[in-house]
Amino acid sequence: MAVPGTKPKPDTQKVTKHALTHDWTEVPDVRYDGERPKLPPVPKVTKDWWEDISTMPHCILWSPQQWRFAIDTARVHAMAFGPKQRSTMIPEVRNREKQMGVTADALRDLRIRYVQPVVVEERTENGVTDFEAERRKRLLESD
Repeated sequence: MAVPGTKPKPDTQKVTKHALTHDWTEVPDVRYDGERPKLPPVPKVTKDWWEDISTMPHCILWSPQQWRFAIDTARVHAMAFGPKQRSTMIPEVRNREKQMGVTADALRDLRIRYVQPVVVEERTENGVTDFEAERRKRLLESD
C-alpha cells in the first residue's frame, strides 16, 4: 500500500526538476458506501473500528487484496483490544493502520489527498439553472 521513496518536499526545497514518478491521488471527500467484505465475529470495539475504517473515502481505491489486508488487521485489532487484550499487538495495529492510510500523516505518505466533490448544477427543462433549488441545498448543508 505504501509508495516507495522519501516523503515529498515543499516546492521551495526541491532539488530535482524532473517530473515526479508518483503524483498525488485525489479522492472525493465522501463516505465510502460501496461493497466491503463481511467482518468475522469480533468484539464490539473492533466492530466500531471497522465501521470507521471501512467507510474512509479512499476505500474506493482498494482492491480485493487490500480489503483482505483490512480484514486481517481487524483480526489483529480484536486481539489487541478485545476481551483478552494483548498489548503486544498494539504496535502491529498502528503499523497496519498507517499502511491503510488512517491518519492524515499516513494519507500524506501514501500521497492521497481528499478533495471536495464536484457539484453538478441542476437545470430545468428549458436549460436554465434552478437557483432556488441550489439555495435550498446550501441551507440544508449548513444545518
